[in-house]
Amino acid sequence: MLSFLSARQSGLEDPLRLRRAQSTRRVLGLELNKDRDVERVHCSGVNTLDIEPVEGRYMLSGGSDGVIVLYDLENASRQPYYTCKAVCSVGRSHPDVHKYSVETVQWYPHDTGMFTSSSFDKTLKVWDTNTLQAADVFNFEETVYSHHMSPAATKHCLVAVGTRGPKVQLCDLKSGSCSHILQGIFVKYGTTITL
Repeated sequence: MLSFLSARQSGLEDPLRLRRAQSTRRVLGLELNKDRDVERVHCSGVNTLDIEPVEGRYMLSGGSDGVIVLYDLENASRQPYYTCKAVCSVGRSHPDVHKYSVETVQWYPHDTGMFTSSSFDKTLKVWDTNTLQAADVFNFEETVYSHHMSPAATKHCLVAVGTRGPKVQLCDLKSGSCSHILQGIFVKYGTTITL
């Protein structure tokens, strides 16, 4: 580290090289927390996680099995080693479960009473956290890869949804409809086609 600093000070070293070396050192030094574990509920891989932004206490997970699980991250036992318990889940027997892999889960940014999920089953679902029922379902013609709500938006309730097609659709949670389509640029085999 001292050789980097002295070389940088004398102008022999690029500042970006020092930054990259420091970032690499920090990343290689990361370890998983050995004091905390999460109860295993999913039968297969976990595709997406989201921790609610209001208290930072609850976490959603969405799996490739179509299941959504809600965890309580708080250490109620006050023991140094603990397992975060699953509070509830939208399991395979639930009537509103996704048919295919859940690709994105996201808490509503201003209230933990609602969250959204999207799946390869071509749907975006809006969930009531208290009843664990789907409050609304948006159906799409193509596979849904991802969705996102702005954490800073206060004047609208739009969800941007990315599908297999070259467009982003904006769904309005207040009206229950897909209100806008943002056209994109489609690139195929090195040829750019503007839609």
